[in-house]
Amino acid sequence: MASEPAFAIPDRPQRRYPYEGGVEYEGETVFRLQPRPPQSEESLDSLLRRVLAAGPYRYGDFFDLPMPLYLVRDDETGDVFRVSVRNGQIRFHVLPETESAGLRALYERLSDVWDVEWSVRCETTA
Repeated sequence: MASEPAFAIPDRPQRRYPYEGGVEYEGETVFRLQPRPPQSEESLDSLLRRVLAAGPYRYGDFFDLPMPLYLVRDDETGDVFRVSVRNGQIRFHVLPETESAGLRALYERLSDVWDVEWSVRCETTA
């Protein structure tokens, strides 16, 4: 569909492995999906979990955080990215190897399951 977002990734974060251990990312690209009319975070998280559980996804809750945050792998596209729910939005967080196909596929599945209008905005920070 021509009106759907392309999920073109303008910039990718860079992964660093500090000497102290762990992993850090420099830069960030986030796609913010805002439903119209506005929905509660509980409703958005429930929708997201339903879509992820239906497949073709493997996912896990990232940490015990004050917001839902998942690490998601799309088994059809091979894409891995993070997805969070915050401030009435579903957010797709691009990782260094994430491609547009996985982001677009999740967006399409969310749109197929829930009949709301989605506003999609991309934000990149260095």
